[in-house]
Amino acid sequence: MAAVWQIKTMDRDLSDGGVTVAHWRVTDTEMSGDDTYAASSYGTCSFTPDPSASDFVPYADLTESTVLGWVFSEVNKSGIEASLTAQVAEQKNPTQGEGVPW
Repeated sequence: MAAVWQIKTMDRDLSDGGVTVAHWRVTDTEMSGDDTYAASSYGTCSFTPDPSASDFVPYADLTESTVLGWVFSEVNKSGIEASLTAQVAEQKNPTQGEGVPW
């Protein structure tokens, strides 16, 4: 399954509606037979909104797609998704173990 990105919440300036922090989560899930394998990552991106800028979007007019676009410009999207894919692959076919032999 492809990674699913979501904006979980945002911090904003109440005086002008400018978003200062976006909290994001991305999850990669794969089903194989009766088993489900999943990996996720959570992070934040900080912004310095300028209400006088021509591209300023007030809080009330934001969409998740818009904010994800901001996040994608700040994070290594492909790197994060590759890491999640690797974690799922490791769950499906482990190369490391733990425990004691007795």
